[in-house]
Amino acid sequence: MAFSSLTLILFTSFCLILRAQAQAQAPAPSSGAVDLVAILEKGGQYTTLIRLLNESQQLTQIQSQLKSNSQGFTLFAPTDNAFQNLKSGALNGLSDEKKVQLILYHVTPKYYSLSDLLTVSNPVRTQASGSEGSWGLNFTGQGNQVNVSTGVVETQVNNALRQQFPLAVYQVDKVLLPAELFGEKSPAAAPSPKSPKSSPESPTVGKAGGAPSPSGDAQNENGAAGRNVGFGVILGVGLFCMGVLS
Repeated sequence: MAFSSLTLILFTSFCLILRAQAQAQAPAPSSGAVDLVAILEKGGQYTTLIRLLNESQQLTQIQSQLKSNSQGFTLFAPTDNAFQNLKSGALNGLSDEKKVQLILYHVTPKYYSLSDLLTVSNPVRTQASGSEGSWGLNFTGQGNQVNVSTGVVETQVNNALRQQFPLAVYQVDKVLLPAELFGEKSPAAAPSPKSPKSSPESPTVGKAGGAPSPSGDAQNENGAAGRNVGFGVILGVGLFCMGVLS
């Protein structure tokens, strides 16, 4: 009887240990709805990001999708200083549609812990997309440091404002500028200069009637023939006159 009780106690303890390990490996469920604005406001330096999330209506979208997306989300949150360090007019020069794409480029449709980002397969798909498909981010890591690159900028993934499924929020000190919007565009190829068309040589137009001007030798020959004819006429007239007078 004592042996059976001991066996039962050991079996129960073993089951409890297995359950605790399973709960530790699984993402911890969040208690209640996730308030993204409260998370950012607690960080104290995300006023511009909150404004853009509201203006683009992506705050509502993210909050709504968090309830139904089984993969969760990851948000890379640029600080106010990150936005201030942008070139003048970088944001104002974007259309409303492109501003939405910029915000979506900071959101991945999957939850990633920092350790996940160290070993993730690049490029990581974001919520932004274009005609050629989703726009991606590339992550590299060394030790516990994670870097993110867009092809235009590269920065560190710093403080984790939240790292609990279904939402992870990480501070970045630069705005993640997608190459699709901010990459250097190759200048339009200038039209190659056209070679001038070779026009056929037109004959030299003479002064009279547009006929070709005779060459110098021909002119000399014509002049000599004219003089001979004139001399013959004069000689003939002189002989005729002598015959009449005689």
